[in-house]
Amino acid sequence: MIICIETATNLCSVALCDSSGILSVKESNDNRSHASMLTVFIGDILKENGIESSSLEAVAVSKGPGSYTGLRIGVSVAKGIAFAASIPLIAIETTFSMFMGMRARITETNNSDQPYIFCPMLDARRMEVYYALYESGGEKIKDISAEIITDNSFSDLPESKKLIFFGDGAAKCKNIIKRENVLFFDDFAMSASYMHLPAYKALQSNHFEDLAYFEPFYLKDFITTTQRKNIL
Repeated sequence: MIICIETATNLCSVALCDSSGILSVKESNDNRSHASMLTVFIGDILKENGIESSSLEAVAVSKGPGSYTGLRIGVSVAKGIAFAASIPLIAIETTFSMFMGMRARITETNNSDQPYIFCPMLDARRMEVYYALYESGGEKIKDISAEIITDNSFSDLPESKKLIFFGDGAAKCKNIIKRENVLFFDDFAMSASYMHLPAYKALQSNHFEDLAYFEPFYLKDFITTTQRKNIL
């Protein structure tokens, strides 16, 4: 069994899965819940399923990009579990986890053979988003980047393929992207359960992270602002 941790956005999500599927999921969409609820969710899931952390095959965590604070909390907890239980640490790119969730949704609701390009988007600052592009089979056709979206974005992609935009960064781009043949999913929600298949693929191929050196994929440096004091 693998316990999966997703904290890259406002959602705090934990899922327990085995090779056949998802066994249990606990989630909170309160953006202040990561620090207070993550370890509670993990403890509850393990207890409810009668599992000791030492019996897990691995712990998987969303590696980023995403919220600096959320990623830091998620990775710290995942590394702590892996170290204490002497189990491997698996890291999944946040955009790929999003792709897996949306592809499953499209497969369930659409029986056509129409080719798609999936564009998971995470909200960054102002009009900037983190995003990547994936073919329906999971092949990455554009690596993760931070970009400001304009009405000329994605004009180089073939019109024959429908683009699917989703994630909390897609909403603010909806009125900017003028390209034809697109779908926007405003109701897409993150979940640790989307990590199930890539986590088990990593487990089977022994693709693990180094506990001593692994850090979240922030993509951009964390920026702090200093409050100005009125000295008058």
